[in-house]
Amino acid sequence: MTYNVIIMYLVAAVLTAAGVWMLVRLRSSRITERKTYAYRMVGIMLTSGGVVLAMSATAMWRWSVAP
Repeated sequence: MTYNVIIMYLVAAVLTAAGVWMLVRLRSSRITERKTYAYRMVGIMLTSGGVVLAMSATAMWRWSVAP
């Protein structure tokens, strides 16, 4: 595994964790309507971005391995 793939996995983990944290924060009853909209949008974008980046890192790792 190259450093590029490791960095991609680390960034993907951070993005996914931040997105999940924002989505979990939606369960709070003290959150305003504006924050609900923002947390929902940004949380979904961060989570999906992290998942897609992890898939790209996996593809890059598999393509770099010689058969």
